[in-house]
Amino acid sequence: MNSRSHPTPFNSSLETGIRSLAILVAAYPEAFDLERLVEMDYIVVHSGDANGPESLHAALPMRAGELLVRRGLIEKGLLLMISRNLIQRIPAEDGFNYVAGDAAAPFLASLTSIYSQRLMERSQWAAERFTNMKTSEIRQITHRLFENWRSQFQAIDGPRGSQ
Repeated sequence: MNSRSHPTPFNSSLETGIRSLAILVAAYPEAFDLERLVEMDYIVVHSGDANGPESLHAALPMRAGELLVRRGLIEKGLLLMISRNLIQRIPAEDGFNYVAGDAAAPFLASLTSIYSQRLMERSQWAAERFTNMKTSEIRQITHRLFENWRSQFQAIDGPRGSQ
């Protein structure tokens, strides 16, 4: 299945759960909170925007809504992965953190699609580049990427109301 025939991203608990799982396996033994996973997920999906490998998903005009809906979808995906003992939720000072479980890496290794391989490569790249950064620093990067992306689409659309 090529990327054009891939189902709409971000609407499946399974897809977001597997992306979170790939991120946590790549960053292991680090544990991330939901906020951090949301930022890392954005970077993994849009890695090309962050001077990384080609993005997993194409840039779409409705991309602005991603940041608004991503958190809830990732949370549902995490719960699915927890229910399968692939991710562990551990108490933290201000909520919960998530860490890859013992079966996570073998499960991901069993996925053989090109998309899965690309996901794991980008997750590894993101973990190597961003794990030692504070979540607030990563958020600044993702917001800057989003603003750059938004201004590019506005330039393509042209100024509104000027004609």
